Parts: sequence; C-alpha cells; structure tokens
Amino acid sequence: MRINNAFSNNNSNWHIGGLTMAKMSLIFAALMMTACIESFTVTVDEPSDGTITPPPENHNPVDTISPLLDPLTQPKFVNPLTIPKVLSADKQKIPGVDYYELAMTQMQQYLGLVDPVTGRALITTVWGYGGSYPGPTIEARSTSFENKVNPGSPVQVLWTNELPVTHLLPLDTTLGCGTVIPGCRPEVRTVPHLHGGHTDAASDGHPEAWFTPGFTQGGPKFDPSMNGVYHYRNDQEAAGLWYHDHTMGTTRLNVYAGLAGFYFIRDDNEEFLLNMGYLPQRAYEIPLMIQDRSFYKDGSLYYPNESFKDPVTGQPLSLDPLTGQPVASVVPEFFGDFILVNGKTWPVLEVEPRKYRFRMLNASNSRFYAMEFNLEKMTGAATVYRNLSFFQIGTDGGLLNAAVETKSLLLGPGERADIVIDFAQVDALGGTIILTNDARSPFPMGDSIDPQTNGQMMAFKVVKPLNISIPDSKQPQSLRPVNIPLLRAMPGVPGRELILAEGIDELGRLKPLLGTSAMGPLNWSDPITETPRINTTEIWSIINLTPDTHPVHKHLVQFQIMDRQRFDTATYVPGRPETLQLLGLPIPPGPQESGWKDTVRANPGEVVRIIAHYDLLGEYVWHCHILEHEDYEMMRPFEVIM
Repeated sequence: MRINNAFSNNNSNWHIGGLTMAKMSLIFAALMMTACIESFTVTVDEPSDGTITPPPENHNPVDTISPLLDPLTQPKFVNPLTIPKVLSADKQKIPGVDYYELAMTQMQQYLGLVDPVTGRALITTVWGYGGSYPGPTIEARSTSFENKVNPGSPVQVLWTNELPVTHLLPLDTTLGCGTVIPGCRPEVRTVPHLHGGHTDAASDGHPEAWFTPGFTQGGPKFDPSMNGVYHYRNDQEAAGLWYHDHTMGTTRLNVYAGLAGFYFIRDDNEEFLLNMGYLPQRAYEIPLMIQDRSFYKDGSLYYPNESFKDPVTGQPLSLDPLTGQPVASVVPEFFGDFILVNGKTWPVLEVEPRKYRFRMLNASNSRFYAMEFNLEKMTGAATVYRNLSFFQIGTDGGLLNAAVETKSLLLGPGERADIVIDFAQVDALGGTIILTNDARSPFPMGDSIDPQTNGQMMAFKVVKPLNISIPDSKQPQSLRPVNIPLLRAMPGVPGRELILAEGIDELGRLKPLLGTSAMGPLNWSDPITETPRINTTEIWSIINLTPDTHPVHKHLVQFQIMDRQRFDTATYVPGRPETLQLLGLPIPPGPQESGWKDTVRANPGEVVRIIAHYDLLGEYVWHCHILEHEDYEMMRPFEVIM
C-alpha cells in the first residue's frame, strides 16, 4: 500500500511508499494559510559597504518545527531571471588545458523572497560554487576527433571545499556515508560530478571520493595525489551537461543547499548551425535550472527535520550511532512548494518577439516537471490562455537528428532538454507566457500540483522591441550532418537484467534499492555485479517493481533508449528471472527521447531497455536521480574491466 502525504508541512511534503500502516509514523504540522497578496513592494536593506546582514542561524534538526513561509504570500513574475555568469578559462597555467578554480562556500543570497508583513527582502543562506548559486557556467570546446575545424582543449578544475564544518541542513547520521567513522562524520563532505560527461573514473566524482575543507580528510575512493584537480576530456559532441555534488549519503542536502551549475560543450556542428542562422544567436540562448524549495518564515531553507518514530510509542528510532540522540531521518522524496529558476523564485524574463533557445535542466531533488508554455492574454474582461508550440532540438547528450515540434515537455530529475520557442507567436507586444507544470508528485500517480504554487514556474513577457540588427533564426531540415548512429548489441555479449525495488530497513523506513533479476535487491556495499568489458556494447533491461517512475542515471556513458515494455507484476519474483513475463509489444522511444541520453525514465510496471558502449576502464556508478533515493540506497557501482 502506498500512502501519499504521510508527512506534510504547508505544501512542502515528503512521501513514504511501500509501507504498511503498521510501519507508518504520521506527523502533521498544521499551518494557517494567509491571504494571497496581489501586489508587493520589495525593500532590500543593504549597508553602504554593500554587505548584506545574514539571516538567523540554521535550524537544528531536533528543534521544534518553525512555521513555514506561505508561497501564496510571495510575489510571482516580478524578480528578473538571473543568468549564471560564464567563467573565463586560464589558458596559460597549463599548456593545452583550460584551467579553472572553483571554491565551494557558504553565502547569503537574495532568492526573491519577501516578508509578507513588511515587504522587506528575506535573505537566504545557501551553498554555491564560485561564490554563487547556481554556480557559474563552464563552456568548453569539444576535443572529439570529429571536431576538426575549431578543436577544443580538455578542462581541469581545482575544486576546493571552503564550507563550514557544520552542515546547513538536517543530517541523518544513521545512513551509510562512505566514512570510516560511523554516523556520517565528518558532516560536511563534498565531491563534484560532471553529469553527462565522458570522464575518467578518477575525476568522475565517485560518491566515496569525498573530501573535507583543506583536503584534510577523504573517503575510501579519494585520491590525495590529485590535489583536488579534476580532468575533463570534453571528447563528446555539443551538449548541455551540469556539475553538482555527489557525496555519499548527503547528495540530497548538498545539492539542495545550492551545489550545482551548468557545463556546456560546443562543437563545429553547433557553430555551423549558428552561422547559417539555424539556431538563435548566443544572446538569445538562455540556461534554465529548475528546482523546488521550501523556506522558513525568516527566509532560511527548510528541509524535513523530523526523526523517524515508533508508530506505537512515538519514541524516536533514528538515533545518532555515536551520541544516541534523535536525528532527522532521511525521507523517501521531498517536494518543495516554491519553484526556483536559476536561483530565483518564480522569475520573469522580458523577451523580444523572436526565437529563443532554452537549455532546460531539472535539478530538483525529487520533482518531475510536465511543462507547457501558456500564453495569457486579456480579451475584454476575460483572460484567455493558449498553449504555445515549440521545438525540442536536443536531449541530455546532444542534438536530435531533427527538431521535434511539441506543446509539452516532461523532465525527471537530472534530465535536460534543448528547446527553441518563437515568441513571435504572441499576437502583440505585452503578452505574458507562463511556464506551467502539471506533473504529480511522486510521479506519475502521486499528489496533484497546486496551480497557484508548484504548478507555475516562471513567466516570459513579450515587451522588448525586436532587435533587427540580429537576424532571427530559421528552422533547419536537419540538425546534424549525419544521423545519430544506432548502437547495436555485440555478438557474444550478454544483456543484463536489473531491477528497481523497495524494501524496509531495520527501523521500518522505506529503502529503495537496485539489484539484479537473478539475485534480487542489493545494497550499495554488496559485491559489484555489473562488469562490462572495455570496448564492448551492452543492453541493460531495467525492471521497475515500484509504483513510481525513477530517473535512472548512468555515469561515464551516453546511451540510447531501445524500447519500453509492460510486464506481469503479479507473477514476477526478483531472484527468479524465469518468472519475468513480458506483456504486449515493445514500444520504441518517442521522437523527444530519440537522441543521446544519460538519464532515462523507468516507469512503474515496465522494462526499459537501454544500450551503451563502454570505452574507459574503472569503477563508476548507476543510480536513481531522485536524490533522496540515491542517498538511501538506490545506487550501485559498476566496473569496466579488461
């Protein structure tokens, strides 16, 4: 039995699935909803020296729950969209290498929140790379052998951890965190991962390769000889990647605190399309990092801080292994009631009546987004809405063969999409387009969205005159000189059957797991079962036994989706692969998924088949990109061997 809204606080909630009522501990925090404010005057107090007074200290995990900020009291579509700055590489430090240095720090930042009583700005403590949340964008040229006209260079980044020693958010010290000392010590550990990158294992951001400030401590996979310098090959085609923290047991908290940023690879083909006018020029290419958050009334980040309790006695069960004191428990999923784009709540972008290119990234912990662009126009006394069409031109790992016209876009956590929309569809200057969301949480059968909060994401106002000095782009017949080559299974290389499952831990909490069809569910610490050989191509069949869709991410590779097929959930028994009975016919991916992918939506009751080529040796991981699942414990290592 799956119970939604097991714990809710305002509209921010976390969900438990796969538990019986006897296992469930229910906590409800009742909050009074204030009336919706229709207009806001935002006042930011900044001393003459430019500093901003920080908010109160973060809330202790075992403190009494403070009232949450009501999203209905907050302004929408008044905060200008922030565009992350693009870093300039140091090309002199190491010949033939683009070199960067990025520090992870704690800072105070205005996210668009206001005090609903005074109208003054609320400042939020966040974490970020390079002094900002989101982090600055890295742009690199492809080093692929196919990129001959303007070849690029590999990138090296010195990542340093300059964060406080105490975590900003409630920490569950009962989890396995890849630490020698039990109890997730030290609290603040980080390791960067280039999501979607074709990266050597040493620089991939293995979750147990974490390090602390000053590199004084490191995880079991940490290599001190690297001195914090990570090497990125960039030997792949133009694509929208992103970097984020990947620390064992605290990824959900570190990313939620703000550790994420864009990383774009450019190549000759993309430059050709730009020069031919087939893509919007750089001034009209905008990255959009979409996340959900919740906040306390003082503007500080809220993340669930309840301990897990005995359903009969009410006594805390999630106890720190060193002190024996109650600690905040990991939650199966988290859904915030504020939507942020590029670190601002419900921002607005003023646009010209022309084509824009948006690099869409779902960087939320658990929330899926089913997005539409809805034009809002006043006709007399009535408001008229029209769903605008747009073109998807790329997926996680690069451009599609051809643009796909659509009116909707579905992205799970970790997925990206490259789209072009023509704002000239708006009849006249002054039209407003709302980017809306209609995805249930958990996806696909959970709670409905609130159309006034998490059902809205940002607005686009067509109020700028057309800049005729920059020609508008036109739609090409093809986006690539040759179509994406289809990967083929190799003779003598068997496929693998993997599972997504749910179990119960020793405290009675939901424990999402990966495993194999032959062995059943497996823990992170179980021996490695997936060992593809170097320079081979494998088909992985991922069997989803859970009631939710999981965004499954594989490190190292860009893969292709082959098909999805229903199976008989009543007769299949994990550990007995012969009981798998497929139903109906396999369904190939739709045109919006017919490109290179590194994250695939594995739907409940289905087997999704993906195919990938393995060409670098070493240990990597695959996992669900719902970060609460990844942390506990829906992640497994795989190793590419000789």
